[in-house]
Order: sequence, then structure tokens, then C-alpha cells
Amino acid sequence: MRKLFQRKTSRDVAKDRLKILLISDRMNCSPEVMSMIRADITKVISKYMKIDAENMDIQINTKTNKSGRGKTSMLYANIPILELHAAVHK
Repeated sequence: MRKLFQRKTSRDVAKDRLKILLISDRMNCSPEVMSMIRADITKVISKYMKIDAENMDIQINTKTNKSGRGKTSMLYANIPILELHAAVHK
């Protein structure tokens, strides 16, 4: 397990960039768009809880519909929650 304030190694940074590139390739959107999506999700979730944005994992998967005629895309987000804000507890 990586420590909270430990810097990412160049290997970790390269791995994250490759993930973003693969996801953007599957979705036909640029890495810049994927980065903006990640930033927006981080901004919104951070209003309600303290999260570990460095270890957040976002994936977009595409699967064929049951009919076999179309595809559906789904966004999955694994966001480590460090602390809920007081307003959320009420």
C-alpha cells in the first residue's frame, strides 16, 4: 500500500497515463477529455468528502447490448474515501 503523501514513481505515472490512453482509445475521446472528466469528478465528490484523488481509478467499459445491435458504455469509478465531511453526517 502506498503512503498518502509519498510521491508517485515514474513507473506509477507512466502506468496512469497508459490507463488514460487506453480508456480514451476505447471511448474515442482524447486523453485531455479523460483528464477533464477525472478533474470534474474529483471536484464534485470533494464537496462532500475527502478523497484520495491520487489513487482514484476511473474506467469506461463498452459492452454489446443483448440484442447484439448496439453498444452501451459504462463509467466505473473506484474512489478511496478518506473522510466524510460533517455536513454529510447530518
